[in-house]
Amino acid sequence: MKIPRELQECGAETAIVLGSGLGGFVKSLPHGFSVEYGAIEGLPASGVPGHAGKFVVTNIAGRPLLIAEGRVHLYEGWSAHDVVKNIQLMHAIGIKKLLLTNAAGTLNKSYEPGTWMMLSDHVNLLGTSPLRGGPNFIDMSEVYSLRLRHLFQEAAKAARLTLHEGVYAAMAGPQFETPAEIRMLQAIGADAVGMSTVPEAIQARALGMEVAAFSCLTNWAAGLSPTLLSHEDVNAVGREAAGQMAELLIRAIPGI
Repeated sequence: MKIPRELQECGAETAIVLGSGLGGFVKSLPHGFSVEYGAIEGLPASGVPGHAGKFVVTNIAGRPLLIAEGRVHLYEGWSAHDVVKNIQLMHAIGIKKLLLTNAAGTLNKSYEPGTWMMLSDHVNLLGTSPLRGGPNFIDMSEVYSLRLRHLFQEAAKAARLTLHEGVYAAMAGPQFETPAEIRMLQAIGADAVGMSTVPEAIQARALGMEVAAFSCLTNWAAGLSPTLLSHEDVNAVGREAAGQMAELLIRAIPGI
């Protein structure tokens, strides 16, 4: 992968990956420069609505921040190795702390749509791993940094924002889950379900990066509401909730 010089020299040590509908977050920050995924040889680009497919370099409190505006997914036909090439690029340019976001369905009846959940753990039901192909026996006892989780909870309290914590289940998609699958996920302890994030978190931990992750809870999961699910509605709720994440990051990043 040939990384553009401007990304190599951006100086960022913290990066954030934006999920479906969350691209509006970028508009609330100072704009430095951007690089399209398609301009980087060897880096896959998504064709899914709500994923712009570019890196944006900005700053918060005077510190450079790299934003990956969108990601690619297994359900698009990419392999587990493909969907983490963005993480490998970030590591190559010096990113040490990775913040992952996604849009997810909520399974926890106490976690209302339109709020955010910070991941305390995950269940990988994708049937694959980006580490497949070698004896990459990486410890997964603390995928999501306790230090970062504490920092973000303190920032959320200061901002008077609701920030749940819970377990994220990753399903391959692209179809939404059935009510029976949702009951299974609830039974095994999941609080939210989505189709991304877990491969990136696994790869980041294997590379020694410190990780925090956040789900924008965009809808009740199948069977928990009479409303049918649609990607358009997911994007719409994500756009509305993006401002909350912007406020949380502005408060938290100086301490990261």
